Amino acid sequence: KQWYQRRVRVPRSTSILFHLNALFVSALPIWLFWRIQQLELNTYGIMFGIVTIVSTFLLSLAYKNVKYSLKHKIAQRRHAGVTAEVMQQVADASSEKKKTVKKEKDDRVLFKKTEVADLEATHFSIFYNNALFLFLTIILSFYVLKNFSPGANYLGSSVTSACVVAFLSTGSS
Repeated sequence: KQWYQRRVRVPRSTSILFHLNALFVSALPIWLFWRIQQLELNTYGIMFGIVTIVSTFLLSLAYKNVKYSLKHKIAQRRHAGVTAEVMQQVADASSEKKKTVKKEKDDRVLFKKTEVADLEATHFSIFYNNALFLFLTIILSFYVLKNFSPGANYLGSSVTSACVVAFLSTGSS
């Protein structure tokens, strides 16, 4: 599949989690530039708002893409452990009750494996993209764009970092 053809769907609660995390992380550079670069909030407030909204959108997109690409890999790696755990639970439950049919066991394993992979992919996606965004923002603002004016430095470092993170999330590995 091409990256532009797939439609990544996440549950509403996960989408809210992604957007809130992205908003928080996108707003962190504001503190950096307000306190260290001495950009006044009332003077640059509109630029701060626009850049934060753009960065939030791009980071949310990156979270979804990374989660989508990792979920299947994680499910494959956790299969043996999840299967053993579910079989132990089924054995404990079936000793008290009637025998559990193979289809029900397989359904339980699949459900648990999907649940574990979804949760792990969500958390890793948030961690990875946040770390990459903040790392790139610091490198760009303090080293690459250090000779630019503080406003241009903020704009360039925040938007470029968000764009790079979103772009890297569309790759397949």
